[in-house]
Amino acid sequence: MLIDSLKRNINYLRLSVTDRCNLRCSYCLPKLYSNFSSTSEIMSDEEIVSLVRSFAELGISKLRITGGEPLLRPGLPSLIKKLRELKSIDDISLSTNGIFLKKFAPELSDAGLDRINISIDSLNADKYKSITSFGEITDVLEGIECALENGFSPVKLNVVVSRGMNEDEINDFAALTEIYPIHIRFIELMPMGETGYFSFDKRVPLDEMMKLAQPLDPIPVENWPKGSGPAKYFRRPNGIGTVGFISPLSSNFCSDCNRMRLSAKGVLISCLADDQGMYLLRMLRAGANEKEIKDAIKLTVSCKPEKHLMMETATEGKSYPQFMCQMGG
Repeated sequence: MLIDSLKRNINYLRLSVTDRCNLRCSYCLPKLYSNFSSTSEIMSDEEIVSLVRSFAELGISKLRITGGEPLLRPGLPSLIKKLRELKSIDDISLSTNGIFLKKFAPELSDAGLDRINISIDSLNADKYKSITSFGEITDVLEGIECALENGFSPVKLNVVVSRGMNEDEINDFAALTEIYPIHIRFIELMPMGETGYFSFDKRVPLDEMMKLAQPLDPIPVENWPKGSGPAKYFRRPNGIGTVGFISPLSSNFCSDCNRMRLSAKGVLISCLADDQGMYLLRMLRAGANEKEIKDAIKLTVSCKPEKHLMMETATEGKSYPQFMCQMGG
């Protein structure tokens, strides 16, 4: 079992399989950004399986496959199948923008993927294209349908909320949970990446997001959708899905954090807002044995900070320099 210095049980690994993305969402990546890692710089399938096996033997039981856009990685269903075969891994989920989900949903299901989170920041085709630069909303909507048809459960939709971008659609998104068995999560804007996008004027705080999503009823924790994330969930009257909120600035949730991040370059990161990490891939390629890898993992876990300092950073007018695609989302 992995326990950090604050007695938090670390059982969840966010595993980035690529830092590449086919979209350029305005709050995430500059439109002309192209400084992605080469194939030789990122972990191979064999290296991923080797490292994840060490994590599993130390107590990690939940994996989330992230990117970048993970479906850009060739052979992802095959990799997921190999990870599914690791004895201690009992839950594997995927975060995706949904553009390629219609094509890959059946293969992902056959490979043993359990759950899917899909990023979608607008239901309006023109606005979605404007936010993402290159995305077509029809591709995402078809991907959501395919996720439901192929039995993934729960299917969660992630909506990053920004004033002037999509706060006027919060009620429309929440209303979808009255019709479909989906789980909408509204995410507070964070000061991540050197895009120059974040500002307090654009940030929509938790209380305002909740007001715009009304009517909402609280639901018992045991009825929340499966997952290990920081969202707090509610339900619309007679809703069949749920409405959740992730608010790292308005309501710090670090006391319950149970996760680590492994970037596509094999860097183990203890906190989304941390710019330091352990270079596990570099160690592995240099010939480190299993014990040395496990010791490095345990050391990094032991150094996990008490909490992030996003609010303090934002108040100073700064952003964390790393892009989400470099951190594994």
